[in-house]
Amino acid sequence: MATEAIGGDDLDDGRMPLMEHLGELRDRLIKCFIAIAAGAVIGFLLYEPIFDFLIGPYKDLCDAEPDSSITGCALLATDPLEGFSVRIKVSTYGGIALVLPVLLYQIWRFVSPGLYAKEKRYAIPFIGSAVVLFIMGAGIAYWTMPKAIDFLVAIGGGEENIVTAYSPSKYFQLIVFMMLSFGIGFEFPVLLVALELVGVVTPEALARVRRYAIVGIAVLVAVITPSGDPISMLALTIPMVIFYEVAIIIGRVVRRRRKVVAT
Repeated sequence: MATEAIGGDDLDDGRMPLMEHLGELRDRLIKCFIAIAAGAVIGFLLYEPIFDFLIGPYKDLCDAEPDSSITGCALLATDPLEGFSVRIKVSTYGGIALVLPVLLYQIWRFVSPGLYAKEKRYAIPFIGSAVVLFIMGAGIAYWTMPKAIDFLVAIGGGEENIVTAYSPSKYFQLIVFMMLSFGIGFEFPVLLVALELVGVVTPEALARVRRYAIVGIAVLVAVITPSGDPISMLALTIPMVIFYEVAIIIGRVVRRRRKVVAT
C-alpha cells in the first residue's frame, strides 16, 4: 500500500506477497528479541553503574533536602527477592536502551521497501536522529525526576507530614518508565516524517488538524507520563508540539525535492 501511495519511476520495486511480508516481519522481530536479550546480558553485567546512575535524581533531592528521607537516600527492600527481581528488570530496560540503534535499524529495513531508492540513503540519518531524540527525551525525564518527586511529596502533604522510604522496585519502575516514555515521546517527529515519506499523511493534512493534534498530544502525554505531575507533562508536551510543527516543515521540504526530481 505504501509503495502505491508514493508512485514514480524512482520507487524501488520491492513489493512482496502478503505471506512473504509477514515472514519478513517475523524475521525482524526475532532479530529484535535476540538483540534485546544480548543487551540485557550486558545490562546485567553493568548493573552497578546503571544502578548508581538511576538513583542519582533521588540522591540529588536528598542532598538538597536531607530530612526528606528516613533512609538517607538508600532504597528500602522489604522482600528478600526484591534485589534480584529489580536487577533483572533494570538489566532488561538497560539492554533495550543499549541496542536501540539495532532495533531502529530493523524497523527501517522493514519499512524501506515503501520508499524511493534515493530515500533509502536516509537510513543513517533516520537511525541517528531517532537515537539522539530518544537520549534527549530520556535525559529530560532524568532531569525532571527530582522535581517530580518533590512535587508529589508536596501535594501529598508536604515534608512536615511525609518522609520518603522508597522500595527499589517502585522507584526504578518510576524512573525507568519515565525515561522510556519520554524517549518514545521524542520519537514523535521521526514517526510523522516516516508517515509522510510513505504517503500515509501529508503536511497539509497535519496542518489542518493542528489544533486537534495539540489536544491529542496533551491527552497522550497525560496518559503515558507515569508520575502524572505537571512539571513532567509540560516538559514532554512542549517538545512534542514543537516536533509536530517541525515534521510539517520537513514534509514540505521533502515534497518540493520530489517535484524537482520528477521534473
